[in-house]
Amino acid sequence: MQVTFLATILVGAPVVALASLFVTLPDWGARAEFAIRVGALVWFLTGLSVYLYARKYRDEDETDSEEQDAAADAE
Repeated sequence: MQVTFLATILVGAPVVALASLFVTLPDWGARAEFAIRVGALVWFLTGLSVYLYARKYRDEDETDSEEQDAAADAE
């Protein structure tokens, strides 16, 4: 969860700033709404990426453990 939070801030802040250059934001309410909408998308994509990364490496670790257990049983 901490990785997701930090990655979202590090990636999300520049993305929101760059995206806001191409949108007219007349008042603070519009700015806040824009930041929330774009930030939510960044948070979702970052969370999904971290989940898929962790799942991939967890599966590899489980496969390695199973192979080691099978080799130990064969001895």
